[in-house]
Amino acid sequence: MREYIDVTGKTEEEAVQNALRQLGLDRDDVSVEILERARSGFLGLGSSPAKVRVYHGEEEEETPPAPPQDIQPEAPAPKRTPQPQKAEAKVMKKAERPAPVPKQEEIPVSEQDDPAPEMGEEIDDEKAQAIKKFLSGLMEQMEIRAVPHVYLVEKGRYKVLLEGTGLGALIGRRGETLDAVQQLTSYAVNRGGGGRVRVQLDAEGYREKREQSLQHLARKVAAKVVRYRRSVTLEPMNAYERHVIHTALQDVVGVTTYSTGTEPNRRVIVAYDREKK
Repeated sequence: MREYIDVTGKTEEEAVQNALRQLGLDRDDVSVEILERARSGFLGLGSSPAKVRVYHGEEEEETPPAPPQDIQPEAPAPKRTPQPQKAEAKVMKKAERPAPVPKQEEIPVSEQDDPAPEMGEEIDDEKAQAIKKFLSGLMEQMEIRAVPHVYLVEKGRYKVLLEGTGLGALIGRRGETLDAVQQLTSYAVNRGGGGRVRVQLDAEGYREKREQSLQHLARKVAAKVVRYRRSVTLEPMNAYERHVIHTALQDVVGVTTYSTGTEPNRRVIVAYDREKK
């Protein structure tokens, strides 16, 4: 049963956290609709708190057996004895039933599973050598046995794949350690001059798997936003992950996205947009 509570707070985020404490749930277990935004007023006068509606519990929509039940009484009717008609009815039910579901379930599955053709051969120019030197030294200090492979994906953008053992510690929770090492590598490489470049670091295919997971999440949330016609606020994400969400939903009918908050707690809001048709 899908239920909700209305909660207030000084800010929208505080109101959401108050609701989560009351419900004893995590952020991923609920969806949020902002009813009233917080207003600061002038010199404290006329201020008002934020008010949000937090939905929780199981949804009732995910049960599409209703159509088959409505159709079944007609099929076995004794008056329509010719068997070709019964066969047609069964074929129609088979054709109608799976059509809506696979379309939504198959969309999140990325068709870009093989990045090799984009990267081409490894490169060993001045920047690539600097990347390998820095990462090799860092891996040695972290006691991680890994070898960096550097590719020039496009002019000014290098992709680095780390291959080795014990890379889970390098990735960290939700890729936080990997992001930090990527930033350090980028800083070290660009510090010496010679033109600024972008460095993207990956280990054990984490980035690609995370991107596919985010695309799946984006389409799942978009479907809920269109169905209920209310906004959903996602968990805090870094700039790269927010970009994946925005890109995944930029052409989805009835949905618009924007970011709110400040780093490191900046979030994407997926909102219903009746103008986007």
